Amino acid sequence: MNGKPTLDDVAAVAGVSAKTVSNVLLERPHVAEATRARVRAAVQKVGYQVNRAGRGLASGRSGRIAVVVPKLYQPYFAEIAERLIVALGDAGFSSTLRIAPDAHAERDAVLGVTTADADGVIICPHRLTTELLGGHVPSRPVVQVGGGRTGLIDVVVMGESTGFEAVTRHLLDSGRQRLALVSNSTRSGRPEGARYDAFVAAHRARGMEPDPALMVAGSDWDRRVSGYEAMTGLLRSGAEFDAAVGINDAVAVGAMRALRSHGLRVPEDVAVTGFDDTDEAGFTVPPLTSVSPEQREMVAAAVQMLVERLDGLDVAPREHLTGAHLVPRASSGARS
Repeated sequence: MNGKPTLDDVAAVAGVSAKTVSNVLLERPHVAEATRARVRAAVQKVGYQVNRAGRGLASGRSGRIAVVVPKLYQPYFAEIAERLIVALGDAGFSSTLRIAPDAHAERDAVLGVTTADADGVIICPHRLTTELLGGHVPSRPVVQVGGGRTGLIDVVVMGESTGFEAVTRHLLDSGRQRLALVSNSTRSGRPEGARYDAFVAAHRARGMEPDPALMVAGSDWDRRVSGYEAMTGLLRSGAEFDAAVGINDAVAVGAMRALRSHGLRVPEDVAVTGFDDTDEAGFTVPPLTSVSPEQREMVAAAVQMLVERLDGLDVAPREHLTGAHLVPRASSGARS
């Protein structure tokens, strides 16, 4: 066989017509199960790759997937959006990028109000909840990457707890005793979420309690200026601390800028860490210790789950838990 395998090649191996092969690949009815099995085996044998664009035209699908993120100025969301678009392209899909800046926009994206032109949705949410969806199950395949579980859609669960506990232990093990948590603003006005819980757990594992006076947040979330604002307020309070744990890299970068503006050295006076291991983390001065949520695995899992749904998989909502690992750099005193 020369060149790229074709439908005719599959048909010859399976002993059926090219039309029958097409019917099997499009999952049309009225094809005997034995024939379906023979065609699928032939597809594997000759290495035939389904042309999803053509398949979409024949099946009434657009071949387009909506990639939805809450923002693009935050490096993590920009990076994962690009990874998703590339991976979907490799799988034969085109993409449309949507911004969902608030809870209602996330709900509308999941339920198809703003994504009706797409065959499916991959969303990286910030505020999506079961209550927000009102118990509604989307009519098209939707996969969530990160965020809280809803129980209504497939989700790739980020290793937030594992990663944040690891970075907190890293600082405590290096001899830092008073760790500030530089977080995002919340509606309750108190720190919350998996990363906060892991921060507390790492302290308690050593018989310590984090100081609430060292838990600060800016007026916004996920912005460098939020970290700058929160750290400036902490420094003006006169509280003593020897490390700052950023809820993410963007916030940590802002905190580092505030420390330098006040004449403090990183890491000699204050160690600083982030979370997400964005590209920016390796280029700060000094380079920022961070946590990698293993984006490649997250993206691969999300695309696979979506493709399985598009190919007809009908099971209860699934969860795929990914890992997370510490990436030590000079901002916490590690050699980089």
